[in-house]
Amino acid sequence: MVIDLQVRGDSGPVLAHASGFEWTQDLIDLDGSVYPMLAGLCAYLDTVFNQRQVPMLLAELERLPSGVIPVAAAAEIRRLAAMVMEGQHRYLWFCGD
Repeated sequence: MVIDLQVRGDSGPVLAHASGFEWTQDLIDLDGSVYPMLAGLCAYLDTVFNQRQVPMLLAELERLPSGVIPVAAAAEIRRLAAMVMEGQHRYLWFCGD
């Protein structure tokens, strides 16, 4: 399963897109008390982060053990998160299958 990445506006248009990453057992096993944002990701559902949640997501990403999310995918998450933070009414979507 692959999780796709998107930035969308309030009315739903896709403003940016990035290659996703594989859903792995390491993601499934994340401790929700340590990584509440990332532990909320699901391969079968869409997960949406708003401008207030994105900084928390990025903080978790920085302390995530190496290899849980590939380096290239983490870079794309940071790039799209910056787009969310630079605009108004933008959301970072992790789209499951």
